[in-house]
Amino acid sequence: MIDPAVEKDLPLTEAVFYILLAVRQPNHGYGIIGEVEELTAHRVVLGAGTLYGALQTLEKKGWITVVSADSGSRKKKEYVITDIGREVFIAECERLAELLKNSQLFTAAAITDKTEGTE
Repeated sequence: MIDPAVEKDLPLTEAVFYILLAVRQPNHGYGIIGEVEELTAHRVVLGAGTLYGALQTLEKKGWITVVSADSGSRKKKEYVITDIGREVFIAECERLAELLKNSQLFTAAAITDKTEGTE
């Protein structure tokens, strides 16, 4: 059962889903972009503006936190998912699992329709 407080934030956008997945361990902006592209076989490509806007929003919601930042001329922040972010991510995975499970009804019906039509 999904917590109603968490459920209000679902469904996640695909970009947010993959960003949260990419920060399951500390990761910086370009690392997140690269990992999302790799995980999706380049189907999802995050632009820098989209990524950094999403990171700011996720940080404000408390779903991610900054774990390190270089103090040099160029800040290189690393982000990691928080307990709240993990709870939201797991709830989304449960929602998606239910969706996939229920999609099998269509698959089973389509197979039945094909076999009935060949007789």
